[in-house]
Amino acid sequence: MLKSTLTPIFSTFPAQPRYRKLLCRAMSGNFNPIQTVRQNAAPNIFTTPQLPPTSVYIHLPFCRKRCHYCDFPVVALGSNSPTQTNDNEDDPRILNYIQLLCREINASRVSFESHSPLETVFFGGGTPSLVPPRLVSSILDLLKGKFGVTSDAEISMEMDPGTFDVKKMEEFMELGVNRVSLGVQAFQEQLLKACGRAHGVDEVNEAIEIMKSCGVENWSLDLISSLPNQTPQMWEESLKLTIEAQPNHVSVYDLQVEQGTKFGTLYTPGEFPLPTDVQSADFYRTASRMLSGAGYNHYEISSYCQDGFECKHNFTYWKNKPFYGFGLGSASYVRGMRFSRPKKMGGYINFVRSLENGKVDYTGNTNINVGDLASDIVMLSLRTAAGLNLKSFRCAFGYSVVASLCEAYKPFIESGHVLCLNEQRRVVTADEFNASLNEDGIGRGLAYIRLSDPDGFLLSNELISIAFGVIAP
Repeated sequence: MLKSTLTPIFSTFPAQPRYRKLLCRAMSGNFNPIQTVRQNAAPNIFTTPQLPPTSVYIHLPFCRKRCHYCDFPVVALGSNSPTQTNDNEDDPRILNYIQLLCREINASRVSFESHSPLETVFFGGGTPSLVPPRLVSSILDLLKGKFGVTSDAEISMEMDPGTFDVKKMEEFMELGVNRVSLGVQAFQEQLLKACGRAHGVDEVNEAIEIMKSCGVENWSLDLISSLPNQTPQMWEESLKLTIEAQPNHVSVYDLQVEQGTKFGTLYTPGEFPLPTDVQSADFYRTASRMLSGAGYNHYEISSYCQDGFECKHNFTYWKNKPFYGFGLGSASYVRGMRFSRPKKMGGYINFVRSLENGKVDYTGNTNINVGDLASDIVMLSLRTAAGLNLKSFRCAFGYSVVASLCEAYKPFIESGHVLCLNEQRRVVTADEFNASLNEDGIGRGLAYIRLSDPDGFLLSNELISIAFGVIAP
């Protein structure tokens, strides 16, 4: 699991957005954004957060070793941990954790009169492919019994090169795993070693061959840019080899140097041997150019796919739909409330015990903060190429906040960082945009707002912060 331009929703989504007041305060005269949002919010905007989740994230924290950039809750098993299904006995650390995880799932209350079966299941980590298939099967069986799982559900698993062979891959597929996210990160031996990755280039090539020989029909390849001493030539080589491997999906992450990690101790962002901000932006533009040129759709800030191979599970997050999360450090969004489990194993053990004893209740929140909900919708929508649906947003939160948002984005419409589209998704000109800034135009002539690719996406944090300033200064 890696951090992208914005912190991934599935790992560390805050209880309330904390990005506000970064760039703009009052965007228009006497307009009071919070009051207007609350007064004009349509009752049905609360429907989606209150629906039963149809997606679940399962955190399997085991890795062979902790990578130098990683600040996720993981358990390092050692570089000699088994890759084959018949190697040794089950590691007691894995077995005990799976039992604890299943206890959490069993003890979790389902407070819905009716519950639709799960449509997506995502095994993230860590390196879930280190877990024996029979233990993964026990989790899936429990989910099927408690929630139900549709026959065509997307069941994804993060896997690292060197942690599985053909037999293990086939067993995962027999369990129903039908989408793989392969953590390659780089195609250069020196970069993999510098990152502290447990695999090398030979294992990368072997893993790609396993994807093909096993007939995995939906798999993604992950890359990281802005690594220490990474050159433009190295980055282009990684992208070229990725395209040659022909994955259905590619995720491109920009390195985030986090406090508490080895990289956080060794390096300062923007200083050698890390690239400057300008160089990092060039890496992003190169990825957009090469992958788009190879026929991949840039459908989300960090995500590219062939037609029809968008990650269904991640759309749960980007559409602000509810989801379950189970396991160490995982987050849930149920009945409008976001809730994260402890990131330390001792705290997680105590959490599960408290859950079993009825001392933990995270089943919902009837007092949803309208400003937070509007901010979440804007942030998540602007991550995607589809963008923000202005008509729906206006119906939910009122004309005034949409008009103020459009007004705030005027300079960026003119600079090309923000695109406004009509109902046929044709990009409108700046003049057309200005002429349609009225009650009749917004929602018709001005139907969608999205960030341009790649320059708008590169300014996503700043542009989303402006929206937060409009909604809740």
